[in-house]
Amino acid sequence: RTELAVKEIMSSGGAEDDIPQAERKTVTDFCYLLDKSKQLFNGLRDLPQYGQKQWQSYFGRTFDVYTKLWKFQQQHRQVLDNRYGLKRWQIGEIASKIGQLYYHYYLRTSETSYLNEAFSFYSAIRQRSYYSQVNKEDRPELVVKKLRYYARFIVVCLLLNKMDVVKDLVKELSDEIEDYTHRFNTEDQVEWNLVLQEVAAFIEADPVMVLNDDNTIVITSNRLSETGAPLLEQGMIVGQLALADALIIGNCNNQVKFSELTIDMFRMLQALEREPMNLASQMNKPGMQESTEKPARRENPHKYLLYKPTFSQLYTFLAASFKELPANSVLLIYLSATGVFPSGRSDSEGPYDFGGVLTNSNRDIINGDAIHKRNQSYKEMHCLHPGDLYPFTRKPLFIIVDSSNSVAYKNFTNLFGQPLVCLLSPTAYPKALQDQSQRGSLFTLFLNNPLMAFLFVSGLSSMRRGLWEKCQDYLRKINRDIAQLLTHSRSIDQSFLQFFGDEFLRLLLTRFIFCSATMRMHKIFRETRNYPESYPQLPRDETVENPHLQKHILELASILDVRNVFLENTLDDY
Repeated sequence: RTELAVKEIMSSGGAEDDIPQAERKTVTDFCYLLDKSKQLFNGLRDLPQYGQKQWQSYFGRTFDVYTKLWKFQQQHRQVLDNRYGLKRWQIGEIASKIGQLYYHYYLRTSETSYLNEAFSFYSAIRQRSYYSQVNKEDRPELVVKKLRYYARFIVVCLLLNKMDVVKDLVKELSDEIEDYTHRFNTEDQVEWNLVLQEVAAFIEADPVMVLNDDNTIVITSNRLSETGAPLLEQGMIVGQLALADALIIGNCNNQVKFSELTIDMFRMLQALEREPMNLASQMNKPGMQESTEKPARRENPHKYLLYKPTFSQLYTFLAASFKELPANSVLLIYLSATGVFPSGRSDSEGPYDFGGVLTNSNRDIINGDAIHKRNQSYKEMHCLHPGDLYPFTRKPLFIIVDSSNSVAYKNFTNLFGQPLVCLLSPTAYPKALQDQSQRGSLFTLFLNNPLMAFLFVSGLSSMRRGLWEKCQDYLRKINRDIAQLLTHSRSIDQSFLQFFGDEFLRLLLTRFIFCSATMRMHKIFRETRNYPESYPQLPRDETVENPHLQKHILELASILDVRNVFLENTLDDY
């Protein structure tokens, strides 16, 4: 097929016999590499999405071919221009495919450095205007390639918190969509406009702006930094378990989303990653380091991002994670989903009698949130009940449920004696805060960016950078004190301490306690359902209602001049 293509291309450029042998070979080799790269790239979608090992050698081969193809077109650009008629958009397509490879490698490994590599290729396409001539050709499918490139570039920039670039890209994409729909009168105009609306809402999702002195917005990152988690101090006896795998599941119908990421999923995935590092060199092939080269620090836990998974999809991914979980490791399950409540009264109180959360639904949801009690005797097929997770408690399991029926998971039983913790969101928020649910859950915001959540419940919507940084320092002090409270508690369940040795889980646990303590002190959070809960229960007087911690929260409120929002003598109110 390649030979035929070469003859066709060359004969269109003049008499085939006039072409020197070396140039003919250049075109033949290029066509072979291009063909091979397309075959391998198309084969990627047939690889299983779960399981961490089966796909690596195939990815390696695909990277190899694309590396050769990229270098080949650079070295032989003039011949390919003259004899093959290589167009700039075709070079852009190769660069775009390499960007996609790096992005998918990030999705499969959770190594944030590969996002930087994807960004550098996508940036090169824009800087060198590889797609600029596409609009002159009367081929709508080429313009769609360009639009898709923009959408993919935006996802990578969002994940890297490059919000300034995102705003520029959105403006350019908007112009491109307008030009595309004007010229070709296509049917997919509504879909592309929806893409624009989704990304615009995603950018605006944060409820608080941090401002520089010149009123430009400060971009804050919520990935784990060197100073992020409170350090373990002498005398803290904690477990040696490490977070190795996480399932991040999202199904909130009314929540801002872009691509297949809801804002809650986006926030949680960042809470489970370290700040990205630049890889040493471009086109550095992933997974090819010698085994003797030890990484300087621990890797990110591996993640699966599941948007609206069916029950069978979810169970397949869960089983794959469970199977591949290394020794002394933890599996984390994060559920941000609509609550499913039990239908009618049940005589028994088993793990399937309290409802659960809905991971996928094809039918309309009442009020965009909970599916309320029904008279039918059948149970919702895609509802994940606490009992569905029992088989996986054979290994250490850390569960976070953000839902209007999170309390279903309070009725857990630890059947196998392994470390097991469930952190559960409030099931309802005070009316004053309810209209914010579209921009993401307050509970997840506390786990991702506790200071922003604290400012939001305090009624603040913007803040100067200097004050923000002062408050962040104070929050680090609060986290250190929470770590002390937890590790010195005499009555705390050992599961919490077993997980406390891992940096990511330590940060989530301290933020959970800060969130719970803040809500319990807040004047408008007065109902029990307004508070987070946990399984096993935390000893309140030593953690979420500890007077020492309450004093700190009032001090933070004083720094922000919002002390009036909180109760002064909290203990007297119980």
